[in-house]
Amino acid sequence: MSHGQSVCVVTGGSLGIGLAVCHTFSENDYRVINLDVRDFDDTPTNAEWVACDVSSMEQVRHAIDNIAVKYGRIDALVCNAGMHVSATIEDTDEALLDKIMSLNIKGAYGAIKASLPTMKAQKSGAIVVMGSDQCFVGKQNSFAYGLTKSALASMAKTTALDYAPFNIRANAVCPGTIETPLFHHAIDKYVAASGADKTAVVAQEAAEQPIGRIGQPDDVSELVYFLCSEKATFITGSLHAVDGGYTCLLYTSPSPRDS
Repeated sequence: MSHGQSVCVVTGGSLGIGLAVCHTFSENDYRVINLDVRDFDDTPTNAEWVACDVSSMEQVRHAIDNIAVKYGRIDALVCNAGMHVSATIEDTDEALLDKIMSLNIKGAYGAIKASLPTMKAQKSGAIVVMGSDQCFVGKQNSFAYGLTKSALASMAKTTALDYAPFNIRANAVCPGTIETPLFHHAIDKYVAASGADKTAVVAQEAAEQPIGRIGQPDDVSELVYFLCSEKATFITGSLHAVDGGYTCLLYTSPSPRDS
């Protein structure tokens, strides 16, 4: 059954950045379908939850096939589902590596692959994968996470090239430090291990951003929406930092010769 309303599929849309994406698209009159293992705490207008383990290719394919049949279209796909791991390569065992790759990389691969037939048939579509500032720079203690985000950056670029003839665009949005439940979980874990004061740690995180604050989920979701809109039809295959200038600062740090 085909509906006139534009359809956006979001993976991992129940919390944090994904939830903000669901709200932003629903506020712009999209029908939003959230593929996640947990339901919304408070479902946005025009949105629905579909129980789906995004690390399972079969579950993702089944969910997206059903969406295509029900709505007859998929206008936007936002691959947001992911997990964070803080560990060096020595501290990352094979099981952990497989787990983060299955969700962060294969989850996006599965969602994109399942959505492409519908987008090709309608000769339009916009795909956004959620990268991170680690699409641009390396960070200590972030072997597996950084690896997956670099892979997503490549996925956006190659998908953009392969499917441009079908009027399908693909881009990566690359957030820096954003205040989400994931952020607070990481800070709480650090505070518990170090004994540091959480307020001081959060203030230090904000001070490290050139713009002087930690990002908010809406800072990211508004860019995601723009990239999927008719105002961005000439933008594809690109990586977009949303990091308050953080990676720019790293790129331009003075060398000893400049002092």
